[in-house]
Amino acid sequence: MEKNNKNNIKETKTDKIESVQETKKVKLSIENITKTFNSKTVVDNVSFDVYDGEFLSILGPSGCGKTTLLRILIGLIKPDGGTILKKGKDITNTKISKRGMGIVFQNYALFENMTVLQNVEYALIVNKTPKVIARKRALTLLKKMHLREFENKKPYELSGGQQQRVAIARTLALKPDIILFDEPMSALDVSTRLELCQELKRVQKEFKTTMIYITHDQEEAFTLSDRIMVMEVSKISQIGTPVEILKNPANDYIKSFVCDNLTNKINNLKHFVELSNEQN
Repeated sequence: MEKNNKNNIKETKTDKIESVQETKKVKLSIENITKTFNSKTVVDNVSFDVYDGEFLSILGPSGCGKTTLLRILIGLIKPDGGTILKKGKDITNTKISKRGMGIVFQNYALFENMTVLQNVEYALIVNKTPKVIARKRALTLLKKMHLREFENKKPYELSGGQQQRVAIARTLALKPDIILFDEPMSALDVSTRLELCQELKRVQKEFKTTMIYITHDQEEAFTLSDRIMVMEVSKISQIGTPVEILKNPANDYIKSFVCDNLTNKINNLKHFVELSNEQN
């Protein structure tokens, strides 16, 4: 398959931003990834780079292929074609445990029969980390995620936001240099989502972790991201910073799905605030 030219994807930059990005190290390079299910192409010759330490959101509607792409990156699904390079090394067929990546799922995927502490310890113990070291690291992470007071509780005794914090702490336990998120906030209420957004940015800065975040929510993507990759059906429509995408939408799809939807949310929020002020 002829290698796709990444420059064909519209990625608008000012000269200043371009010069800054040139100095960044490429952490992950995805080249011509393709996946087909039952004669339907779900990911179609997709190519992009992820920079070291950045927060990249993959934004798109349901069925656009973003979750399939995420599962290909972590190794849960094998692509039909293309290559995944991590720091220049081909990891396309590397085992999940050897990729140095972690994943946080939408449904948390916690063990209901284990306590919060045991959930965080589990991956370390499975990887033959001495129990004393595993316990110390788990307790440290629970403290960093503001969960020490819940260490002996079971997942079903926690709120959705607290369960997601446990899932993040468990992922951090193995010290992955890339963390993937599969719509982790879709089941949370608005206030919890806002709180968790702040928590994710804090974790990213403190642990200096590269994060790839799947979402269908424009507000989440623009709140969290250094760059956003917008997908339509199986393909990339545009990659850029939030400001670049708003100022220079690549096509009508970007204008409608991203810009117009985001503007409508802002206008609706303003209208709600105005109504509340009038009633008071």
